[in-house]
Amino acid sequence: MADYIKYVDVTKCDGCRACMVACKNWNDLPAEPEEFQGSVQSHAKVTANTWNVLSFIEHEDSKGNLDYLFRHSSCFHCSEAACVKVCPEEAMHYTDFGTVDVNTDKCVGCGYCVQNCPFDVVQLATYKDKNGKEYKKAQKCTMCVDRLEEGMQPACVTTCHTDAMEFGTKEEMLKKAEKRLSEIKDKYPNAMIYNPEGVGGTHTVYVLAEKPSVYGLPEKPKVPTSAVVWKDYAQPIGKMMLGATSMALVGAFVSNKLFNKEGKGHEEDGGGSHE
Repeated sequence: MADYIKYVDVTKCDGCRACMVACKNWNDLPAEPEEFQGSVQSHAKVTANTWNVLSFIEHEDSKGNLDYLFRHSSCFHCSEAACVKVCPEEAMHYTDFGTVDVNTDKCVGCGYCVQNCPFDVVQLATYKDKNGKEYKKAQKCTMCVDRLEEGMQPACVTTCHTDAMEFGTKEEMLKKAEKRLSEIKDKYPNAMIYNPEGVGGTHTVYVLAEKPSVYGLPEKPKVPTSAVVWKDYAQPIGKMMLGATSMALVGAFVSNKLFNKEGKGHEEDGGGSHE
């Protein structure tokens, strides 16, 4: 099946938040009371129960003009997703549409995906079992894969009244992005297409009016080296050479040394660049 992407043109967004409401409604996500953000923005960032946030940015351009910039924020669905690489249970996985989903039945709440996401999108939700014991599961935007499987569009896309979001084949959407970029360059000299190569490209591709950092995005996000070493080398070799118990001990050691955000290894990977 062909890759599909969500194309987001921030220059058409008027900040209505309809995409946030549609996401909450379709995915039956609970309300999350938030502290006042000091502006019109309702949430500081995406959370385990708020997968779609409208970001409002006050920005002064090179000519001294003050402008409000908007950005629909959700999972980027990386083509080379760090969350998929580090998941020990294969709960994080690619769908037939090229997007990234979470199999909650397999998720054990280890948090490796949270620690390694270069966009700080994946979060852990807390639940309670029938005995009142708490447990955690990773949650994030699924690109409404349940809707895609039925031939429908993501909920956020269908509700956008300014056509700031579209969903289609990768080839079709990237052509639209290139065309739009050529149309807005005179007004927005710093405009660009945000589709980072360091994560193999994304399935949420933006046309930004300014540099990524203006929107709180990393300029050059990448899959942490530790995640690549673990998934592509250490884990396969370890499974061949060690028993299950030994491999679990090795996994615990590696996760502690390499997947810890406070550790030296993560800093060397550039993991400090987050949304």
